[in-house]
Amino acid sequence: MFFTIDGEISGVETIAQGSGIRCLGRLQKAYGIGSWKKKKGFATVVFEDGASAKAEVHWYEAHGIGKMKIKEFI
Repeated sequence: MFFTIDGEISGVETIAQGSGIRCLGRLQKAYGIGSWKKKKGFATVVFEDGASAKAEVHWYEAHGIGKMKIKEFI
């Protein structure tokens, strides 16, 4: 499911970092070694067909590397 973020992500908080991330090995193998953090926040997402919805989004980031997913719709 392809989507974009419309506006800013609010309520951003770190929910895991370093060895606290369950899939740390997979992240490092796929994207490289870094100081990985798992974060969450709330944003309006826009889908390919133009539909939009408010959602809780989760993502992993490490020094300019990032991967985002929708956790649930609000």
